[in-house]
Amino acid sequence: MKNILDAIGEFLNFKLFTYNKSEILVLDVAESVLIILLAYLLLRWIKKILLRAYRKDRLTVGQQFAYYQLSKYFIGAITVILVLASIKVDLKGLWLGSAALLVGVGFGIQQLFNDLLSGFLLLFENTVRVGDIVEVDGMVCRVKEIGIRTSRVKNRDGIVVVLPNSKIVSNSVINWTTESRLTRFTVSVGVAYGSPVDQVRNILLDCAARHNEVSKSPKPICRFVDFGDSSLDFDLLFWSKNNFRIEDVKSDIRFMIDNEFRKQGIRIPFPQRDVHLFREREGDLEE
Repeated sequence: MKNILDAIGEFLNFKLFTYNKSEILVLDVAESVLIILLAYLLLRWIKKILLRAYRKDRLTVGQQFAYYQLSKYFIGAITVILVLASIKVDLKGLWLGSAALLVGVGFGIQQLFNDLLSGFLLLFENTVRVGDIVEVDGMVCRVKEIGIRTSRVKNRDGIVVVLPNSKIVSNSVINWTTESRLTRFTVSVGVAYGSPVDQVRNILLDCAARHNEVSKSPKPICRFVDFGDSSLDFDLLFWSKNNFRIEDVKSDIRFMIDNEFRKQGIRIPFPQRDVHLFREREGDLEE
């Protein structure tokens, strides 16, 4: 038994190479591998805990992703430091060299740090989470992943777009995802003067109620908005969970409204203008 232990001790203390006047032993490499393995197991354990909390409705999918990302970055940073220390890398010299490098590049990496800081803000604040539907610069998209520097979103065309985190934090972003998951939308329509307004209201409400993506509670609302120049203007307000494909829902409702108007003889007018032409004859203006 003693011989076996001596052999193991001799193997662990075997010098692999010399780096910066420091001998790197098999034991040092084994410590590094063990540190990486423990970090991996710790992350898997954290992931299971977060998944269990999500299944019990204690966390949203966005919170689950944010907490896991923060844990991964923190444990990853600690792991790198411990691994470097175990293989006897001069951390003090490394920090000084990094600081000198950062000062040297200066403004060249200002945007990079802005994106990194924005990434941490997004993960900590939870104003935008994975799975949320947001509108950035007129583009409606679903958040697929929030990284430390960039975020991946998928737009309505199914195209994955990579956005710098600073663009999300610094710009005005509309988050269509609410706690109730219901959002109100509007379909506007105008009818000709003389149309039966009560019948118009009933048609609009009926069309909204018959669509599967329109919420039954709260119920749709019809508003007589204004007496327009060429039409009587109405707004159909309804609530829906289908925020991402809401333009398809609006299109369906418009098809239904137009079909019902045709059946009932209700006309959707278009602006009409009278044009008067004048010509000059013998010094006088004549129409």
